[in-house]
Amino acid sequence: MAALVIGNATYPDGNDLKNPVNDANDLAAKLKGYGFETIVGTNSNDKEMEKLLKNFKMLLDTHDVGLFFFAGHGMQIEGTNYLLAIDTDMDSETDAKHSSLSLDKVVDVMARSKSSTKIIVLDACRNNPWERRWHRGPGVRGLASVYAPKGTIIGFATSPGEVALDGAGRNGTYTAALLQHIDTPDCSIETMFKRVRNTVAAASAGKQTSWEHTSLSGEFYFNLSLGNLIEEYDGKAIADQLFPIDPKKKSHEIISGLKTYDWYSQNPALGKLTADVANKAGKDSVFVLGRNIYQAACGSSNVASGFIGAFMSKTQSYSPERRKALLDGMLFEIFFDSKGQLRRKTKAGMFDRVFDLQRHEGLKPSFEFIAEALTEARADLYVVPGKDHQLAVSVSVLEKDDKFFVEAVYVDGVNVLGVDETGWDPGDGTVAYTQIDADDLNQRLSEQLVVPSRSLTITYTIAGAATSDELRVPIGWTVRKGATGPSGGARKVEGSKFV
Repeated sequence: MAALVIGNATYPDGNDLKNPVNDANDLAAKLKGYGFETIVGTNSNDKEMEKLLKNFKMLLDTHDVGLFFFAGHGMQIEGTNYLLAIDTDMDSETDAKHSSLSLDKVVDVMARSKSSTKIIVLDACRNNPWERRWHRGPGVRGLASVYAPKGTIIGFATSPGEVALDGAGRNGTYTAALLQHIDTPDCSIETMFKRVRNTVAAASAGKQTSWEHTSLSGEFYFNLSLGNLIEEYDGKAIADQLFPIDPKKKSHEIISGLKTYDWYSQNPALGKLTADVANKAGKDSVFVLGRNIYQAACGSSNVASGFIGAFMSKTQSYSPERRKALLDGMLFEIFFDSKGQLRRKTKAGMFDRVFDLQRHEGLKPSFEFIAEALTEARADLYVVPGKDHQLAVSVSVLEKDDKFFVEAVYVDGVNVLGVDETGWDPGDGTVAYTQIDADDLNQRLSEQLVVPSRSLTITYTIAGAATSDELRVPIGWTVRKGATGPSGGARKVEGSKFV
């Protein structure tokens, strides 16, 4: 999937717009999260917009889905729509046509591409502030209707001939609604646009009605849930809070006991799990059993943790299909919640123990399953667990008074060490530290980087720190993926200061 996202705001003659750059950046971030290879242009001049379109044209030839988004001033001249650059010459209509980006050109580029699904979204139906200069009457307003070639859907911020509103907050009224609904699971793009229309109408008190023209021949979803992506298990097992319990089935009786979160019930319940019960149970039931064995092991059930520790011997009489389903469920529970959605933080209590099983060749299909599930869910990870990729980490330490202070943690040459909201900030730029031993730090690095210890190589800039029990780390430290990004909420650590 490929996308070109443009947001222009700094127009001349006092006609600046406050939302388009935010609109472009925010939508680009969403699209990248959904796997789009995204080109972004903000406050682009005419030549830059042409270059962006050329780059997009080349990108389209290697992607099945193409998306173009523009936020900024747009207008129709003699029935043709133009998207204005920040340096569009507005002295006359002729000058404007030849110094802005024709929407027809965008449509043509996408229609001639190899992409089977083309999406064009325009938050550009604002009024023309240069009408009086051109001695034009107010009768021709907004953008004109556009023909959508086969496989194309075009979304307008408002109906043809009308004008759209800037938003009261960070985003334009239309883009804000788009950002709100694009994450809706299992929502086709046509249904999403209908929801956007309702939200826009409500936000504008009925003054603005978004509009689409479509010739799509198939369905497109931005956010297809794993229940629809994974065919191996039923959606009610993927989102196991929906899994129906039949008390007459022995496997379901065990699941019920494990779900109590009380080891007095969990331990005897799991004691009833035999090879005969597992082999007679349905594949979905065994998958859900695996999920609940793992969650019980991360709690206080010593029987569940013992089961995982002795997985090979405990399941030696299971059929290969049921052994795989059980391990699939355990692996799935690490990364996905009861709604089948990615967890914000992995359930890491038995993470290393379960991934130690990757050494067994016969269990390889389960690790291929979880790698595929994480890829489908577009999990933002340093490496994808299950593919047995190695990750090298360098811990930069400073020695002072016979103690080692962790100053940075480098992955691929980038310092990923940050301090989350629990970290104490005295307000003077210094960092408060707490003690930890090297083994504990290594284990926590494995959990937060979501890389099994067996796949993680950790080196320290001072060799003695690797075995020290006198390490000092910032209070509230984190190396979780994206924790120090724009929306991660964490402060990045540089040397001994927060920045």
